[in-house]
Amino acid sequence: MSRFVIGLTGGIAAGKSEVSRRFEALGITVADADLAARAVVAPGSEGLARIAAHFGHDILLADGQLDRAALRARIFDSVQERQALEAITHPAIRQLLRQTCEQADGPYAIAAIPLLTEAGGRQQYPWLDRILVVDVPVAVQHARLMQRDGIDSALADRMIAAQASREARLALADDVVVNDGQPAHLQAHVERLDQAYRVLAAR
Repeated sequence: MSRFVIGLTGGIAAGKSEVSRRFEALGITVADADLAARAVVAPGSEGLARIAAHFGHDILLADGQLDRAALRARIFDSVQERQALEAITHPAIRQLLRQTCEQADGPYAIAAIPLLTEAGGRQQYPWLDRILVVDVPVAVQHARLMQRDGIDSALADRMIAAQASREARLALADDVVVNDGQPAHLQAHVERLDQAYRVLAAR
């Protein structure tokens, strides 16, 4: 049972997945909010039943899966409908992440939450013992997004602007990993943090 939990977050294209993989290679369980978000709306789940009850059963595909495109269209122009969806899914995601972390083997666990800042930070996740931010300069983010997704500069700007600012994320941080494209530096930093977290967890 891991009672010491690190929240891992960072902006789009910051390299959160790479940092997660390096912690996993050291034997640490990483609970992924994106996977939890899919699990809480899986066929047969309470979350999906509540979504269908609110939005109507035409929000489901023939095989019982959530019609994500139809749902996106429904919430795109409606703040009220988006908030209704978040009221159903966000508590369930938080609960599943916490449960996965607490049941993990190992000295500590990591909850990888890309939108931790946007979701209310420590207020919504009071069970996080520390918050680790994967940080990159906005210019690096921008270049990576264009290369990774094959998009133009204007769309990359909009995608970055749609998230919390770099400053807002860093204001939440207990620890920061700068992922500026130096794999050796990144590995050394992750190993140092792993050792520090093991010591803190043992206390």
